[in-house]
Amino acid sequence: MRTKSLKKNRINVVTLGCSKNVYDSEVLMGQLKANNKDVVHEQEGNIVVINTCGFIDNAKEQSVNTILEFVEKKEQGDVDKVFVTGCLSERYKPDLQKEIPNVDQYFGTTELPGLLKALEADYKHELIGERLTTTPKNYAYLKIAEGCDRPCSFCAIPLMRGGHKSTPIEHLVTEAKKLAANGVKELILIAQDLTYYGLDLYKKRNLAELLENLVKVEGIEWIRLHYAFPTGFPMDVLEIMKREPKICNYLDIPLQHISDDLLKSMRRGTTHKKTTDLLYKFRETVPEMAIRTTLIVGYPGETEEHFQELKEWVKEIRFERLGCFTYSHEENTHAYNLEDDVPDEVKQERANEIMEIQSQISWELNQQKIGETFKVIIDRKEGNYFVGRTEFDSPDVDNEVLIDATEIYLKTGEYYDIKITDAADFDLYGTPLNAEAKPTRKELKIKTV
Repeated sequence: MRTKSLKKNRINVVTLGCSKNVYDSEVLMGQLKANNKDVVHEQEGNIVVINTCGFIDNAKEQSVNTILEFVEKKEQGDVDKVFVTGCLSERYKPDLQKEIPNVDQYFGTTELPGLLKALEADYKHELIGERLTTTPKNYAYLKIAEGCDRPCSFCAIPLMRGGHKSTPIEHLVTEAKKLAANGVKELILIAQDLTYYGLDLYKKRNLAELLENLVKVEGIEWIRLHYAFPTGFPMDVLEIMKREPKICNYLDIPLQHISDDLLKSMRRGTTHKKTTDLLYKFRETVPEMAIRTTLIVGYPGETEEHFQELKEWVKEIRFERLGCFTYSHEENTHAYNLEDDVPDEVKQERANEIMEIQSQISWELNQQKIGETFKVIIDRKEGNYFVGRTEFDSPDVDNEVLIDATEIYLKTGEYYDIKITDAADFDLYGTPLNAEAKPTRKELKIKTV
């Protein structure tokens, strides 16, 4: 059966999962465009490439459901071909081939040349930094390394992404310049582990030197750090953060838990005291820093006492930003050998408790911002509001600043000085100090000769 779509040979790339997958999809799309292919992101196309996530149960389920959805469209003649790539495909390719055979081909995370060949395109080695970005025009992810060498017991990422491999500084600077030339103003540095950057290439932790080079790129105004690991954190990064206005006073550092028993079982290489001392050192060195972390509740062996310790610690540290996940029992990980002994409903109750505590902390911290003025980037217009972010907030996961669009006109992708007038748990409301009033109907009336 032929497809019903009118547009033939249009490749639709569908992205699931984290920002690393977003980046990979953008690289794929850049390669396809360089091969003169008609490529779109999550729009109509008769050839579909699904970039999957295989991290935890919910993500795997979403990926499988998406594959099944497009396979059904193929069977109905709405698409011609379905290709699957990414982490789920890397981790479960034999199972997927057996269970969902109507996919044209499965590819792992390191098989971009093969995927391109299947799409009748050539892999072009010379395309350093060439991507079709799918994020709003003002920000883009910059993946500085692939894979991970950490032995965390609960994590399947090394199974899907392999060992740590840093991208050379000169390649990243080239990529940043190309992004800036296309209007990107904010770089969000991502990796499985920023802390480890450079050890393989330069025989030292070299994140600070990378930042020194990136701040020189014209047009880039903010550089944000995501996914640092607490053990071995390069403290010279704090010095450049304090010195360089382009480096956001922001750090995403997933800490997972604080109980010594669980940190040891998780193979995190740190302790309650070392972790807490590190956080206090961050705040002492860069007092303005917003620290984002993520926690796991319901890990095997987590007792009520362990959980109470975690709750008290969250209250003590008062993280500016925090997310909480329930433990997912992942096959082929070290923790899979342990009994998944915390019931699902208890896991969810504990996650809810942590987020209730964080909601109150966030509300209190936001109340302190009323009356202050912040530099804000405008990401989009939504309903009657322009939606922006401060340097303390990353897209999609953190607080947002809402500005009344019925009173003021703002340009998306531009920075404004916003005075905060009100605050909720996770949102701020403000008014610009340097913006035009919205034109009246009379002012908009077209003059005729």
